[in-house]
Amino acid sequence: MATFVAIRNAKQTRGSMAGAIGYIAKDEKTLWKGISLVAGHNCVPQSSYIEFLTTKKRFHKMEGRQFYHFVQSFAEGDRLSPQMANAIGVELAEKEFPDFEVLVATHIDTGHLHNHLIVNSVSCVDGRKLHQNTADLQHHRDVNDQICMKYHLSVLPKSKKHSRKKRMEPGEYQAGLRGESWKLELVFVLNQALREAEDKESFIEWLEREGYQVRWSDNRKHITFVTPEGFRCRDTSLHDETFLKDNLEYLFLYRQLTNFEPGREEPSCGWLYGVTYNAEALTRYMTQAMDVPDPPPIPVWTESKQRQREALKKLAHGQRLENIQDFEEDEGYSFGMSM
Repeated sequence: MATFVAIRNAKQTRGSMAGAIGYIAKDEKTLWKGISLVAGHNCVPQSSYIEFLTTKKRFHKMEGRQFYHFVQSFAEGDRLSPQMANAIGVELAEKEFPDFEVLVATHIDTGHLHNHLIVNSVSCVDGRKLHQNTADLQHHRDVNDQICMKYHLSVLPKSKKHSRKKRMEPGEYQAGLRGESWKLELVFVLNQALREAEDKESFIEWLEREGYQVRWSDNRKHITFVTPEGFRCRDTSLHDETFLKDNLEYLFLYRQLTNFEPGREEPSCGWLYGVTYNAEALTRYMTQAMDVPDPPPIPVWTESKQRQREALKKLAHGQRLENIQDFEEDEGYSFGMSM
């Protein structure tokens, strides 16, 4: 279903604005059959950053919030070409931000088409500052729904927006076999993020750029992930221990101490394998380091859990399972089905 979410950009500097613009306009994400799916409303894509700054300088509003970042997503089942998706993004920008410069980029490198919109915080017409609240975001979503329905695209039913799901029920499991489960899509995206992230901050930043929200605080025991469609999922409900809070903290500590290189392919045995079986080496690193807190308990890695993880990854990639028993051999992995 088509959705529209705001991305939290805590760091509001001209450098972070340049980084956001550079990220959404990457060729590997936006080139389709030799065509660039990057467009501008009130600006030229290639010079959008300079135009954003020029507007701020002209109206003497260089400080404070620099930009807003939104993600407009479309359902995989909709008949929608990348060019049409980009045109819909531009139409939304024209309707909701008529007096502001907006860069619209369509990403085609994931399982579903989605647009990124970077909006200048200062109007290029009268210099007023753009302010957004919950009511504004809801209005954007309503207009987005209207535009999508005009083109016969699916939208979220009112009653299902921001609904909560806590565990994988039998129906969701069957959906997973067809490659339709939002939770399995979340697992797939989390694994993509782990390819690039060397620490907690870069992990969260990568997910937020793709339209996901991450609620990870020191005073809470668990991490909560929110999909672009508004589905919430706690780390304990992902059926993959890699994404438990303690394990991610341990993994990122290990990466920082062993010079992890972003972009590395996931080992066939999983991200935690190296951490689990190199704990002794990690201890030596930590002994040499200064002011390093005690690490969380070393995750237990078993053959059963490895089989479950590999089976889950197959589902997340839309593959079929040969043996359903992989999910039911270990306690806590019944996907909500009675034993």
